Amino acid sequence: MDIEAIIRNMTVEEKIRLLAGASFWSTHAVERLGIPSVVLTDGPHGLRLSGSDETGDILANAKPATAFPIEAAMAATWNERLVEEAGRTIAEECQHYGVGILLGPGVNGKRSPLGGRNFEYYSEDPYLSGRMGSAFVRGVQSGGVGTSVKHFVANEQETNRMVVSSEVDERTLREIYLLPFEMIVKDAQPWTIMCAYNKVNGTQMANHDGLLNGVLKNEWGFEGLVMSDWGAVEDKTASVRCGLDLEMPGPGTRDAEVLEAYRNGLVTDEQLDDHVRRILGVIQKIAASKRDVPALEADRHHEVARKVAEKAIVLLKNEGGLLPLAKGANIAVLGKFAEIPRFQGGGSSHMNPAKLDIPLDALSAFAHTVYGAGYADESPDEELIEEAAELAKGKDAVIVFVGTTEKIESEGYDRADIGLPESHLRLIEAVARVNPNVAVVTHSGSAIDLRPFERSVRAIVHAWLPGQAGGSAIANILFGETNPSGKLSETFPLALEHNPSYLSFPGDIASVRYCEGIFVGYRYYDTKKLDVLYPFGHGLSYTEFEYANLRLSADRLENGGTLLVTFDVTNRGARAGKEVAQVYVRDVKASVPKPDKELKGFAKIGLAPGETKTVTVELDERAFSHYCPHLGRFAVETGEFAILVGSSSRDIRLSATVFFHSGDETRLPLTPDHSLKEWLEDDRSASRIREALRNANVDEASPLFPILLGMPVRKLRLLFPALEGLSAAAAE
Repeated sequence: MDIEAIIRNMTVEEKIRLLAGASFWSTHAVERLGIPSVVLTDGPHGLRLSGSDETGDILANAKPATAFPIEAAMAATWNERLVEEAGRTIAEECQHYGVGILLGPGVNGKRSPLGGRNFEYYSEDPYLSGRMGSAFVRGVQSGGVGTSVKHFVANEQETNRMVVSSEVDERTLREIYLLPFEMIVKDAQPWTIMCAYNKVNGTQMANHDGLLNGVLKNEWGFEGLVMSDWGAVEDKTASVRCGLDLEMPGPGTRDAEVLEAYRNGLVTDEQLDDHVRRILGVIQKIAASKRDVPALEADRHHEVARKVAEKAIVLLKNEGGLLPLAKGANIAVLGKFAEIPRFQGGGSSHMNPAKLDIPLDALSAFAHTVYGAGYADESPDEELIEEAAELAKGKDAVIVFVGTTEKIESEGYDRADIGLPESHLRLIEAVARVNPNVAVVTHSGSAIDLRPFERSVRAIVHAWLPGQAGGSAIANILFGETNPSGKLSETFPLALEHNPSYLSFPGDIASVRYCEGIFVGYRYYDTKKLDVLYPFGHGLSYTEFEYANLRLSADRLENGGTLLVTFDVTNRGARAGKEVAQVYVRDVKASVPKPDKELKGFAKIGLAPGETKTVTVELDERAFSHYCPHLGRFAVETGEFAILVGSSSRDIRLSATVFFHSGDETRLPLTPDHSLKEWLEDDRSASRIREALRNANVDEASPLFPILLGMPVRKLRLLFPALEGLSAAAAE
């Protein structure tokens, strides 16, 4: 495809038509120029291809495909190779069904555990989201299928998501919410980005010139196309002018508006050609990569989904080594989710699984089981609870399946709280009274409140929404066929009220203020020194790991340098296992607010019993930087940084320090509105300000001195003419 020749031969009307979809799930073809149509479909954790464009069937009657664990679970694997393998597998299924663009991954943040779509997003930590998202994009696109990284940007809620303005300061936007997109654009080159419904600081994302053209395309060098979320375009002409390439869904109804704007000089040939060039570039990649996949390898793909689910499951608690259970034991399996599994979220990612493992069946292959539903819905059923309690009596162990339901957690609305249904809690309570050996398997796409039963049960296994192979994955974990190695991709707080966004989420119909700034998730809890139920990065194993021998490649860094963080991890237990070693950075003394620590690197390693491996994590300059709005870029402040190595954000095993000598001046320039105290404490000005004070015969012994310290320099001259020299000193 000669893109430039095609553009030269296209009419203005054809160019404009290409800027909107042809149907709900496809782009326009231009047959006379050999431009084919491309099919797009949902797919953050698997292909959801609708069989119809009819309103009632848009999300129904999906083609069979492999339902992988949700993205929050993928992130909990901390395993980029595995996530990349999942992406390649999904791409095969896209090729089988003729899909050119998969609408995912979602990399929005998790300001609040109440976000109804949190299950579709990786993590509360932007760095982990960026690493996992990059791996997914590489996997899918290596299979010749484009991805659409979404939802760009600051789309962290379902309430009023199509109209609300996310009010967020520039530093927070850059460090938390833009960062995953930036990492994926630079590391994985996604073919498309999907812009969000919401406004950012008052401007609709579909026509946000500063973010679409300014940051995404010009600053980051994004070469693909930007499409809208479905129905996100409010002002078609403005979107064409401000960086949106493709409006979805189709058919487009506002081509005449754009044509009129073009004739009036409001839309230029240069703008149209850039949009068309980007769209044709993606179409060309899809066409060149198209291959024949005559059948789904359902069994093989199911095994990949099982591997992801196993590596994602997090062992939160294992008192007295209840798990793994002995094969052949007599166990009670309770909870409706054991028979009708809770394996995926609701909304646009709701799939038709090609296969589906039933947890009860998988558990019964290892042990002698009896089953009781325990609940029918969210409301307690006393008869079912009593029946379950009777089944639990005298058993070697009891496994109880609980979690959120689609009524609680889905696209389209935010959660009301982080509690589990009353029927589920009553079931656990009744069973724990009659049997001391209770293991609870929890299902949810985000943090939940486990306090009502956490102390009354011996084991808690968080299975997330584990996809179609979740049943066998859970059984393999519970019976020790697989050693758990998942780590939480978000904090489980003691109370929803502790969440930093509690008083501002979800705002009102006009706006939502990101008042917590950069202090999201563990960044807030750790800095605030708040106790949590289970910290970010937490996850137990059936073995024990020891950390030792931390070495840094340098004790001093400068701009452009890198630091190699090297340490040893040893498996001190009797089982082979995998550990996620996490590297955090703490700015020891900063001139701007900084979190207690920030994740900047990690490695997942497998170790045989008694084996030691040396791990090396590389930290570049960006790992020590923060965004400086007055510089318009990330920069490092000169000073000491602590390197923290551990098994979670609250389980730091090793630490060392490095000094970073930076050529950047990250501090804001002082102004006459700054206080005398600030001028005296700043090494850029302290000496000349002290001299001005001496010239005015004012020293620290003066009774006036404490009053002067808090006053702006510009006020001092007005109130005390003798201090006029301060203004001159400040102006130098």
